[in-house]
Amino acid sequence: MESTRSRLVRRLRTRSGDWGGLLLGVTGSGCSGIQSALDPAGADAARIYWLTIILAIGGALIFVGVTALLLYAIFAAPARRAWLGGRRTIVYGGLAFPIATLSLLLPYGLTVMRDVDAPAEDALQIEIIGEQYWWRVRYPASREQPEIVTANELRLPVGQPITISVTATDVIHSLWIPNFGGKIDMIPGRVNRLSFTAERAGRYRGVCAEFCGDQHARMAFDVLVVDAAGFAAWRAAQAEGAREPPTPFLQRGRDLFRSGGCGSCHAVRGIEASGTFGPDLTHVGSRRTIGAGQLPNNIGTLAGWIANTQHIKPGVRMPSYGMLSGEDLRALAGYVESLK
Repeated sequence: MESTRSRLVRRLRTRSGDWGGLLLGVTGSGCSGIQSALDPAGADAARIYWLTIILAIGGALIFVGVTALLLYAIFAAPARRAWLGGRRTIVYGGLAFPIATLSLLLPYGLTVMRDVDAPAEDALQIEIIGEQYWWRVRYPASREQPEIVTANELRLPVGQPITISVTATDVIHSLWIPNFGGKIDMIPGRVNRLSFTAERAGRYRGVCAEFCGDQHARMAFDVLVVDAAGFAAWRAAQAEGAREPPTPFLQRGRDLFRSGGCGSCHAVRGIEASGTFGPDLTHVGSRRTIGAGQLPNNIGTLAGWIANTQHIKPGVRMPSYGMLSGEDLRALAGYVESLK
């Protein structure tokens, strides 16, 4: 019967297609998936991946060699280990070997640094602003498209160069999408830029990689990479205003949204709600999650979020609305969920 280890090795060999991925796959568990630097979905991430593989294998070989020499020095007979203290061993092993190794690794690392994060002239421009504790995402207007503002979700066309301009409004954050490249700091008052190309369609996950407060670990966002036609259709739909509620129950929810002052913090294009303090909710129902990746997006989780935000994610700037009756809460959550 095939052992568990043998099945694991066979699956990893088939998935990765290279011995570097197999080595790390056997020794660690999170080597692939929606949030893994070891499962590159773009050329920049692949260069960083291979740099990691080479450094890891080289470091492991040096560690094994040094450990073997240490054990030999401890347990071998004095006459047999005398050469370890000789001039030739010190010159070649202690000087020549590290100098030659580092002299080769330095230009390789500099080449990787030069090649990754290189902006392209035809790149799609996107702006992401870090907030405590969520992400404001803006697609600036162009000659063909109006501006789009969304939150906690990044939609990208596969195969098209992307340049993301990042900043923050409150404290230092750090944007990291492991499958596409390295980390980049988001600093208030300063704009940094990250460039890459998503070469594989699918769903990925971005996170904040710089401690930014109590809910730092709960600050994530979805990255959805789709084909060009799908991206164009999504962008056209996002440019439209909010839909008119089709039922009296949802109309009641819209009235509660208005009377409850939600529009002072949130924008919903199509009604008198133009707040900029919180996420734009014009099409919030089309997003996969709420709370910056914390909960699946449905009426139940929306109702729980509205009623007791501070219990779900303590420290966020949205107050809890536990004073709403059950019927009002369902109507309000139903209206927000209908904004697709």
